[in-house]
Amino acid sequence: MKRSWIVLMMVMFAGAGAQSEVPEGSARLHYSRPDGAFAGWALHVWEDTSESVTWETGLEPTGTDDFGVYWDVGLTDEAELLGFLVHKGDEKDPGPDMFLDLTESREAWVVSGDETVYTSPPDPNRAQVPGDLTKARAHWLDATTLAWDAELPEGAQVVLYTALDAGLELTESGIERSGPTPIAMTSFEVALEADPAGLDEDLTARFPHLAEYAVYKTDLDAESAGNFLRGQLVLAALGADDELLGATGVQIPGVLDDLYAEAARDEPLGVVWNEGTPTVRVWAPTAQSVKLHLFPDAAGEAEAVLETTFDPATGIWSVTGTPNWGSKYYLFEVQVYAPTTQQLETNLVTDPYALSLSTNSARSQIVNLDDPALKPEGWDTLAKPPITAPEDISVYELHVRDFSATDETVPEALRGTYAAFSQRSDGTRHLRALADAGLTHLHLLPVFDIATINEDKTTWKFPEGDLTRYPPNSSEQQEAVSAVRDQDPFNWGYDPLHYTVPEGSYATDPEGAARTVEFRQMVKSLNESRLRVVMDVVYNHTNSSGQTELSVLDRIVPGYYHRLNADGVVETSTCCQNTATEHAMMEKLMVDSLVTWARDYKVDGFRFDLMGHHLVRNMEAVQRALRSLTVARDGVDGASIYLYGEGWDFGEVAGNARGKNATQRNLAGTGIGTFNDRLRDAARGGTPFSGPQEQGFVTGLYTDPNGSAQGTEDEQRQRLLQASDQIRVGLAGNLADYTFQNAVGETVRGADVLYGEAPAGYTQDPQENIVYVSAHDNETLFDAIALKAPLGTSTAERVRMQNLGLSLVALSQGVPFFHAGSDLLRSKSLDRNSYNSGDLFNQLDFSYRTNNWGVGLPPESENEENWPLMSRLLGTLPAPSATDIRRNAEHMREMLTIRGSSSLFRLQTAEDVQEMLSFYNTGPGGVPGVIVMHIADEANLDSELESITVVFNGTPELQTLTVPELANKTTRLHPVQQAGGDPLVKFARARADGTLQVPGRTTAVFVEPPR
Repeated sequence: MKRSWIVLMMVMFAGAGAQSEVPEGSARLHYSRPDGAFAGWALHVWEDTSESVTWETGLEPTGTDDFGVYWDVGLTDEAELLGFLVHKGDEKDPGPDMFLDLTESREAWVVSGDETVYTSPPDPNRAQVPGDLTKARAHWLDATTLAWDAELPEGAQVVLYTALDAGLELTESGIERSGPTPIAMTSFEVALEADPAGLDEDLTARFPHLAEYAVYKTDLDAESAGNFLRGQLVLAALGADDELLGATGVQIPGVLDDLYAEAARDEPLGVVWNEGTPTVRVWAPTAQSVKLHLFPDAAGEAEAVLETTFDPATGIWSVTGTPNWGSKYYLFEVQVYAPTTQQLETNLVTDPYALSLSTNSARSQIVNLDDPALKPEGWDTLAKPPITAPEDISVYELHVRDFSATDETVPEALRGTYAAFSQRSDGTRHLRALADAGLTHLHLLPVFDIATINEDKTTWKFPEGDLTRYPPNSSEQQEAVSAVRDQDPFNWGYDPLHYTVPEGSYATDPEGAARTVEFRQMVKSLNESRLRVVMDVVYNHTNSSGQTELSVLDRIVPGYYHRLNADGVVETSTCCQNTATEHAMMEKLMVDSLVTWARDYKVDGFRFDLMGHHLVRNMEAVQRALRSLTVARDGVDGASIYLYGEGWDFGEVAGNARGKNATQRNLAGTGIGTFNDRLRDAARGGTPFSGPQEQGFVTGLYTDPNGSAQGTEDEQRQRLLQASDQIRVGLAGNLADYTFQNAVGETVRGADVLYGEAPAGYTQDPQENIVYVSAHDNETLFDAIALKAPLGTSTAERVRMQNLGLSLVALSQGVPFFHAGSDLLRSKSLDRNSYNSGDLFNQLDFSYRTNNWGVGLPPESENEENWPLMSRLLGTLPAPSATDIRRNAEHMREMLTIRGSSSLFRLQTAEDVQEMLSFYNTGPGGVPGVIVMHIADEANLDSELESITVVFNGTPELQTLTVPELANKTTRLHPVQQAGGDPLVKFARARADGTLQVPGRTTAVFVEPPR
């Protein structure tokens, strides 16, 4: 804050009163506040800007003038749109995302609290009319019920207005209107009656965040309500003398669901085929008209513009074509009122249910996924790799481009594509080796149509020059990568544009249906390599909303598909434009899309990004739909499809604010997996939001301190004991009700062990426990170890730390999840958020020659705060050798083989876990940094073994421990480890008195054969 004051005072002194020309290549944004308090207010910008800015480091004002402060914002070449927000920390003024159409003006004025983007200077002191039509604070919930949070005097009259021509304006005289009266109406307004009883039980359950709102009733019938909804809506309050007391826009998702969802829910949308003839159908109940533009190809002029027919029961518009429509392209022309512009708009937009697209998603394509031409040979008879239970699953998370972009054993034209998975290459050999060891599922980062990758390969740009000539801690590499970061072909892809079309940049030809064939061939090739396929899906947000170019849903049914805040502005807690699957037709879109991927692309599982932003009932609807798929009818066994995701609880949905949301604790008992951040953080140390040098069980907490500020020795010891208990709970399926003796000797449940203020254990079944220590987010495990281990730790010891972390994952009860390359000591040169860091920082080398350590300081935009520490590490620590990398890969395969060797590592019920799994080395006498897990085959699940004992020694030293249960029993090191590549683990010993000896930083698995 002090820095902001100083900078602002310097700016004001330098530029006070001056009004200069807008610099060439820039836009100027002015900001006025009635209190004149500009300190701390910064500007966040996106879209067509050349500025490098994060939310935490917004742009400081460029200068001041008589209006207030202003920012000069650098623009990209041919810039057309600038998105911006004025904010102070997380406080936004006025609140919603704001946009300047640069084709109209390169200068704009914003007044505090006013959502209008002015392109000429307004009077910041103009008289205020009560109410604000740029906000939508009222809610139309069903045909007869509206809710509003306005505090009105007794006797106030509340009136609902509509205008098809969007002519309603707020003036000092009240609500005024221009244009004709809406058709088929006797009036464009209706008076409402206050209902002192408030929301009824059903509406309160649907809209818990509106429970305290005042309620108003209308007697409009369904037809009249539907007509009202096709225009601009305003809810106003009038006093005894008809003076205006307040007015606002109206949010309409509730009433749209009430009027249309029941009839529309089971109706097919998109292109529907009947005996070779297509019908194109789109749900647009608020549209005044919908036309279909039909194109012969991806670039030519429309060959026809066709009227569609509206069904007032479902809200669906449709038109039936002829068989020769196949492979042609189309767009919808939708005339609809848009609250974001307060105008009647005519939008030319793609189909949200599109199954194929032209390059860069410019047009939807009419295809039939049952067309034999779109199926690789053997597609209809493809046999899936066998899977018995969800607990048998293990997952390897991979990005399509990472897999082959730099693999010289893949033909150059196929690198970074779906087709690379069908080649004989270093990468496919690596995947087959993992499958041979027991890996079951390959998880692909987003492969649906992505908004932020240009599919036209001729436009791609790459960093210039030979970047290998720079030192390992140089900033030159990241500067070159950042210069083209939005023009290269790399992005993680969490930017959905069309949910049910394969991404075109991963196809050899992005035009039309080649992507469909190549995606299917990829699935087929992976299945034939004994790997099932998981898709990473992102139904919690879209890339855009409103009237922006990449907005699809919101240009067809404005204000419906996205979750809105109290002012009617799209929520952005996910990062982007939040969707609202609590609304029936958004849920339908998600369910229908997933069924298509499962049935028509034979996808075997789905990982849900930010799943906590969906409701539990949404996820249960997905489960029901997928489980209904059968081999006989659909060609796939839906019961074998596994669902998991991020069960984080934050944003506007936190604490069940919009209904019971799909969080870790709320999903217990559903069979849906959630990522276990408890074990992750306990193993690595710290959290993604804490200091990068905080240590954990794997990285030397207490047992090998790194010298950073982590508290006293006793405080570190207590944190290690707590972390060990969190790991024990994770090893036991993260079950809420699992009981065991904790580190201090108390008998506790999994839910009694704390993770911050939350319970560590939260599942009801092992299959709900996604166990991991690294993923695409945050630093790789190797990089985390580099940051957290003492600086003098040798490469060999760092490899052992890595292997220890992988062992915790592989041998846990639940579903192990591995980040691609975590078995190759993968590094991103310390980049903690490589979503747009190009091939350089995301490189995977399946030749095992390099792990990608030391390719330069990671991009400044995400990592600058830690550059001093990173520079020291990158300049000091050597890169691991090919031998080190191969040892890591071998260890991973050994752990997978051990997991697969006994069903005791894959217990299927909470009862079996409780009965058979226990821990030793607990209580006051336990050795900190060592976890001993014992699994006794009480249920005779494994005819080859009586018991298994696993020792995870996270300390640097040899440890000797006693397991009374093993006294007078024959116990030996697992045969896989006896024959394996780690010479140190072969020194592990089991003595007849139950004593076990295990070397430092080692996982030793001891087995007891049948008596």
